[in-house]
Amino acid sequence: MIAFVSGPVATLTPDTAVIEVGGVGMAVHCTPGTLAHLRVGERARLATSLVVREDSLTLYGFADDDERQVFELLQTASGVGPRLAQAMLAVHSPDALRTAVATGDEKALTAVPGIGKKGAQKLLLELKDRLGEPVGAVGVGRATGPATAEPGWREQLHAALVGLGYAPREAEDAVSAVTPQAEAALADGGRVPVPQLLRAALQTLNRAR
Repeated sequence: MIAFVSGPVATLTPDTAVIEVGGVGMAVHCTPGTLAHLRVGERARLATSLVVREDSLTLYGFADDDERQVFELLQTASGVGPRLAQAMLAVHSPDALRTAVATGDEKALTAVPGIGKKGAQKLLLELKDRLGEPVGAVGVGRATGPATAEPGWREQLHAALVGLGYAPREAEDAVSAVTPQAEAALADGGRVPVPQLLRAALQTLNRAR
């Protein structure tokens, strides 16, 4: 098992960081939240989990060991593969997921792309005794409501775009362009879908160029 990678950040894409380790570029799949804290040319250390398939070896990266542990525990539930587990961590922090499962918060899980009402109910049952209790004081989700969500998603999205090499002004314009989507999600009582907003912002920037 590759427990972590450490080295200069060679490349960043919307869902992957390439870390140079001993002269070799290791492609690591990460959430937008993790990517937002990385900068090309700067050193980084990511906890990792290697997913082995018959036709592929895929390395997933995390901000810390706790996030990696939750990623692996989520996959013990039926129907949860690495991509869905990563999507859950893109929307919710590890403690937010623990809180959601502990309180039976079905709505928090359906905020994750790919999880419907029945899937959320099933996950709540299967994960109830697996994730453990929250280890810190958090709300449910990385963004918990209109009063606190907007600054959080704006800052996260802006940092991710700058980390991908866009100028701060370009990033600001892209964030403004996708703001109606975020406001619509909040108006419906949901959470801001940062991964989808990042993709939409990148499309806006590509059209502008």
